[in-house]
Amino acid sequence: MWGINRTETVTLKHRTMAILFDWYEVPKPSDKQEGEKTLHPRIKLNGSTGTDVLRRRIQSRCSLTETDVSAVLDALSHVMGEELAEGRQVHLDGIGYFYPCLTCTEPVTVDTKRKSTKVKLKSIKFRADQALKTEFGVLKVQCLKGDLSFKKITNEEIDRRLENYFRTHQFLRRTDFQSLCGMVRSTAMRHIRRLRDEGKLENMGGLMQPIYVPGKGYYGNN
Repeated sequence: MWGINRTETVTLKHRTMAILFDWYEVPKPSDKQEGEKTLHPRIKLNGSTGTDVLRRRIQSRCSLTETDVSAVLDALSHVMGEELAEGRQVHLDGIGYFYPCLTCTEPVTVDTKRKSTKVKLKSIKFRADQALKTEFGVLKVQCLKGDLSFKKITNEEIDRRLENYFRTHQFLRRTDFQSLCGMVRSTAMRHIRRLRDEGKLENMGGLMQPIYVPGKGYYGNN
């Protein structure tokens, strides 16, 4: 089996198995604006695969029935949850490592009282085993855009996209804004702060899990 260090670019067909991606510019700090801009690939997922599909595919490769597979996956979820909840890293051979990551519910300083009560679970991180990476074989990729003429989106265009977005959506998350405007996280956060300062967006969620809605007089909120 080929290693993952070989990359093959293929043409997009009706039913391609290639990984789709776009190029995006990496924002530079304000004090380092000179020099050639650096590009990085950003994946565009080919959809998602659910438990039912995985269950059937696993059943076809071993002696377990689909019911057995469901029971194993359910038990695995509970056992992993118990181990992670006790602060342990969980390793599945051939898959990878799972480990908990913490965050604060609010800003904490040295003088904050009862600091431990301000801590909560942020996410479960995953680091793949080399065996799982090797399953990729020869990596096939397809760029979605035919040119690299990166035009910086204007504030007016952002307003137009948000206007259209809120016609069919009640709220906006940071990841939604990134997808809507084709931005990386840091650029999206900078524009969201600007829009909040201008009163165009309001945070109706928490500090750590913001949910944005149109401000009064903007994006259909009249």
